[in-house]
Amino acid sequence: MTLQQPILGINGLSKTYGSYVAVNNLSLSVEAGEIFGILGSNGAGKTTSVECAQGLRRPDAGTIEILGHDPIKGRTQLRGRVGSQLQDANLPDRLRVGEAIGLFANSKTHASEAMSDWGLADLEKTPFAGLSGGQRQRLFLALALLNRPEIVFLDELTQGLDPHARRSVWSLIEQVRERGTTVVLVTHFMEEAEVLCDRVAVMTAGELVALGTPTELIERYGPGVRMRFGADRRDVEWLERVQGVASATMFGTEVELSGSSQMIAHVGSALVGRGAVPPDIRVTQPDLERALLELIEQPHREHAEQPQGAMA
Repeated sequence: MTLQQPILGINGLSKTYGSYVAVNNLSLSVEAGEIFGILGSNGAGKTTSVECAQGLRRPDAGTIEILGHDPIKGRTQLRGRVGSQLQDANLPDRLRVGEAIGLFANSKTHASEAMSDWGLADLEKTPFAGLSGGQRQRLFLALALLNRPEIVFLDELTQGLDPHARRSVWSLIEQVRERGTTVVLVTHFMEEAEVLCDRVAVMTAGELVALGTPTELIERYGPGVRMRFGADRRDVEWLERVQGVASATMFGTEVELSGSSQMIAHVGSALVGRGAVPPDIRVTQPDLERALLELIEQPHREHAEQPQGAMA
């Protein structure tokens, strides 16, 4: 059986701007049909990496293969197969939505379908300056997907949006994958990565520091699950022996348990078995933000101030 090649493969990618190292020896692969997140704070090297992957910047070292082609040498073969929404995308203020779609579409059919599919028909005559933040991002998403690419790069698509508009865009991104397009999502919102992404690559100071599903990263780097409820000090000893419990600590009249996610079921079962289910059980589960915040913010290596022209 022949294994399917990844839709995007990056091996040993490095990119510098003078003495500043924007990306250092990055290797990762993206499988067809994934929503693959690249997560990191500003200056982590996310945008530089995806611009190299699209052939917009020439790497100093390493190899990139997208849809079986080098992104720079294979521009002709990749035309129309790769979609992109760049971080600082913008359009002329007076350009109307319908004009923007018509300008970039390969055919009137694609333009008409895009207007309908992305809910832009009612905005056809609205100038770009008259669109809300969420409407602008919907337009950019439509433009990135106009000609039905096999893979699309979305860079900080929800930056500057309010929570309601952000979640509306999340729904649109999920629709993109449902239509068969692989999504590479660049973001610094950890909740966004946790909700949308099948796998996440975490970058800091130009280097890959973690890679896995959101669940794997939470389990690997998170503080663990905590349960807290009213208890007697005599309960601590038997609770420590329950499967999944790593520690049990008394705080006044309450006990706090920490351990694996399986601990919740085992402790609940044990309490039911003893006929003593406390009415004040509280469970705290780590999320991706709690798991990765320290990892992302901690400098992975000393590096110079980012110069003009180097991207995040």
